Amino acid sequence: MEEILKKAAELYAAFAADANSQLEKGNKAAGTRARKASLELEKLMKEFRKASLLAAK
Repeated sequence: MEEILKKAAELYAAFAADANSQLEKGNKAAGTRARKASLELEKLMKEFRKASLLAAK
């Protein structure tokens, strides 16, 4: 579960940077990267949920 949290933190940092670039500078490529990172974050959050449920048992 610790590994999932580290990956999620890295992905979120990349997502936030790309999303800000799109908003502030109008960078379309950064928007594409941000959307891709959000999909990867969604997958990681599902993995985290499964791991968390297993740890709670």
